[in-house]
Amino acid sequence: MTRARTGDTGDEPVPQRLLRVATRLFAERGFEVTSVQQIVDEAGVTKGAMYHYFGSKDDLLSEIYGRVLRVQMARMEEAANSTGPVWQRLHSVAADVVATTVANLDDTVIFFRSMHLLHPDKQTEVRAERRRYHERVRELIAEGQRTGVFRDDKPADLVVDYFFGAVHHLGTWFNNEGELSGERVGEHFADLLLDSLRP
Repeated sequence: MTRARTGDTGDEPVPQRLLRVATRLFAERGFEVTSVQQIVDEAGVTKGAMYHYFGSKDDLLSEIYGRVLRVQMARMEEAANSTGPVWQRLHSVAADVVATTVANLDDTVIFFRSMHLLHPDKQTEVRAERRRYHERVRELIAEGQRTGVFRDDKPADLVVDYFFGAVHHLGTWFNNEGELSGERVGEHFADLLLDSLRP
């Protein structure tokens, strides 16, 4: 077995090590040109060890984004299912998705930059997971529209697409050294969303 590179921790579980190394290599070299051999060499494991956890390089890429999406889904469900008024729940969800996207910006940027290179079946699977998240946000907007809290002259689907379009572009301009933190940007995004929905 190849020895792990400097900076790798021997106690780090193999799946996490593979994901960490793959994320760095995909960022440095690109998904398409990074080989499985390069990943396992850098991670200090065998191909057999990798294939025990990940069936392919596609699985590594989808898991890089999938682990972020699972965190966002769990946090979103907690906020969406709370007992607060619908405007407050939507604000919490909107602010959190921005903050967690910024906190995992490298993973998100790598995925969206390379998603088109995934096998079509894997693309379909990932898009279905993202749709579940977007649909839950749409349900919050629709709830507010039904109850008169939000204006109802704008289709909820369109509002969701507009908001998440802005979120998905965070990687093109957000700077961790800038004046605004991810949490503050999230608050601003959520405020803008709620302002646009007021009757």
